[in-house]
Amino acid sequence: MPTPAIAAGSVEFKRVNRAMAFGGFSTFALLYSVQPLMPLLARDFALTPAQSSLALSISTGALAISLLISSILSDRFGRKPLMAASMFSGGLLTLLAAFTSDYAQLVALRALMGFMLGGMPAVAMAYLSEEIEGSSLGLAMGMYISGSAFGGMFGRVLASVISDFFSWRLALGLMGAAGLYAAWEFWRSLPVSKRFRPGQGGLGGLVDGARRHLRDPGLPFLFMLAFLLMGSFVSLYNYIGYRLLGPEFGLRQSAVGALSVLYLLGIFSSVWAGRLADRLGRRNVLWLVMSLMLGGLLLTLSGNLVAVVAGVGLYTFGFFASHSVASSWVGRRARPPQALASALYLFFYYLGSSVVGWFSGYLWEHGGWFGVVGLLGAILVLAMLIALRLRGLAPLESTPPAAP
Repeated sequence: MPTPAIAAGSVEFKRVNRAMAFGGFSTFALLYSVQPLMPLLARDFALTPAQSSLALSISTGALAISLLISSILSDRFGRKPLMAASMFSGGLLTLLAAFTSDYAQLVALRALMGFMLGGMPAVAMAYLSEEIEGSSLGLAMGMYISGSAFGGMFGRVLASVISDFFSWRLALGLMGAAGLYAAWEFWRSLPVSKRFRPGQGGLGGLVDGARRHLRDPGLPFLFMLAFLLMGSFVSLYNYIGYRLLGPEFGLRQSAVGALSVLYLLGIFSSVWAGRLADRLGRRNVLWLVMSLMLGGLLLTLSGNLVAVVAGVGLYTFGFFASHSVASSWVGRRARPPQALASALYLFFYYLGSSVVGWFSGYLWEHGGWFGVVGLLGAILVLAMLIALRLRGLAPLESTPPAAP
């Protein structure tokens, strides 16, 4: 008799949400803690904005590659051990990055850290898709993404404040210690997989599984959305700091880092959008929450600081809502190997962060903030067109009509 899935309200459901909150926190905090430090790295190592963005882009690029390998390993050896090992190694490598002597060493450690972190995000989505019952999946995925939002906020704010009053090295050291603690909490909280069945794995399984997912009429468009949405989101936070630190606004480093408190909106919006998608259907929610991102982006063109902050807040709210809906749609639509479907989604997600985040630096150098907004606006319009196309996607036969 098959093991029943975990239902909302149960003790196991609460344990899963606690563990995944720590997992999402650690991944985003460690990965993006260097984002507000980019102007400081550019100053200390005599770098251009595009060069300083490598400290982040190299990590997300390495993570994107690692996701595909991690999906193979998790299908063969299990979900929990790989996720925990990923989190422990990410915390340790961040701690070591605080002691680097030059920028090349920092970039090398950040690349290795990104590669090791790949064991967490894709496997987490597969774990939730396997263990949580379908009617509660949107809520569980939203809780995981809200942990990611809190991690992104905490990492950026803490790193900015510490670097403003002490140094960016101390900031990275404390972030590494926090990552190690989060890994321990994750290990003791997450229930062992009960519905996991080992797969064959290997390169052949990867190619066959990827071909199967790419032939699906909906999944490739969700993968494209991951690339576009994350690329635009990271680019906004990468370069808004340069504008706010510049002569137009003249803010301090800690004040710019405090802008990441707006990630709290993502903690709310990811859970809210997950619940709404479970009730109304993902096809009816996705394009609407994306429109919030576009409205927020346009607000950042203002020369008024309050309007800029409001625009970044609206953009952040819409992004986490969109990511929550799209990622849970992948979990609902994917067929075995499910971990690979999640890995492909996040491969494009972090690839967008790496490629668009780096390229936006050149637009900042040559076109200023208007150049960055022009690129991100075009990306969001394309993403909304894809979301509108997905409204006509026929549900899978085994997918309940209420949550297509």
